[in-house]
Amino acid sequence: MSEQPKKPVVFSGIQPSGLMTIGNYIGAIRNWKALQEDYDCVYSVVDLHAITVRQEPAALRANTRSLLALLIACGVDPEKSVFFVQSHVPQHCELAWLLNCYTPVGELSRMTQFKDKSEKHAGNVNAGLLDYPVLMAADILLYQTDLVPVGADQKQHLEMSRNLAVRFNNAYSETFKVPEPYIPPVGARVMSLQDPARKMSKSDEDACYVALLDAPDAIARKVRRAVTDSVGVIAYTEQQPGVRNLIDILSAFSGRTPERIVADFAGRGYGDLKEATAEAVISVLVPIQKEHARLMADKAYLDGVMQRGALQAQRRAQRTLDKVRRKIGFVPLPR
Repeated sequence: MSEQPKKPVVFSGIQPSGLMTIGNYIGAIRNWKALQEDYDCVYSVVDLHAITVRQEPAALRANTRSLLALLIACGVDPEKSVFFVQSHVPQHCELAWLLNCYTPVGELSRMTQFKDKSEKHAGNVNAGLLDYPVLMAADILLYQTDLVPVGADQKQHLEMSRNLAVRFNNAYSETFKVPEPYIPPVGARVMSLQDPARKMSKSDEDACYVALLDAPDAIARKVRRAVTDSVGVIAYTEQQPGVRNLIDILSAFSGRTPERIVADFAGRGYGDLKEATAEAVISVLVPIQKEHARLMADKAYLDGVMQRGALQAQRRAQRTLDKVRRKIGFVPLPR
C-alpha cells in the first residue's frame, strides 16, 4: 500500500485583541475553514503578539477564550487542524530568542508596521513592538511551514521570515523550510462603512465596522448608515467606493458575483442594496453567534481543545527546536 503524500503545511495566527469584524471574517477566518480540507493547517490564537500593546488582563483572558470559540463556530475544526493558544507553546519564545541573534536591529527598525505603531502608541514603544517580526518568524518556521496566508500589511513580515530561514540555512545547513505566501483565490478587501477609502478596522469608531458578534439590529443599523454617494446608480466602479464596498460585502456573504449583483439591482436604489446586504450578513452571522454562545457555555470543551492543541503544537515545534539547538551547538540535556 503506497504512503499518502504529505499535505503542504499552512500556518496562520490571529490576535485576541478586541472584536473580530466582517473584514477579518472575509479576509482570513472563512479561509481557515476552507484550507483545512486540502492542507495540514496549524492555527493559533496569538496572544503573545497582542501584548505589544497594553492589555487589561481579565479582558485578554476573556477575548482569548471568546476568539477560540468564535473560530470554531466559524468552521475551524480542532480535529482537522492543529489549533492552539500561542502562549501555551513555549517553543515560540525560545526560537524567537535564537532567531534574534541572527537578526540585525536595522532590519527591524525599518519595518513599516513598527514605524506606524510607534507613532500610534508613542508612549509605549517597547522592545516587543520592535521584535514582533522575529516572533512571527518563529511562529512560522517552528512548524516547517510551506504556505502563509498574508494580507498586504503582513507581506514585509513574511519576507523577514524567509530571510531568516535562508540566513540560518546558509550558516548551518538545511534546517527550516522557506515559506511562501498564500494568496486566497477570492476575497475582497472590506472597507470602512463610513470612510470607504480606508480598510475596515476594529480600532475605528463603532459605526465604521460590523463585528461578528453584533446583534442583528445593530448590523442592520450600521449597514443602512453606510456612506454611498449622490450618483444614485448601483455600479461596481472605483468612482463609487461606498457602493462598491457594499457590493463586495453582499458578494462575500451571498456567494453572488459583483456583476450578478449589479444586474440584479439594475434600476433600484441604494436603500434596496443596503437592505439586501444587511440581510445577507445577518443570515450568515446569526448561526455563528448561536454556536459561539453554546461553545462559551461549555468550559470543559474549550479547555479540552486548548489542552490537545497545545500538546500537538508542542510536539511538532520541539522537533524543529531540537534541530536548531543541535545546529547552533548547544549541549543536549543528558537523558
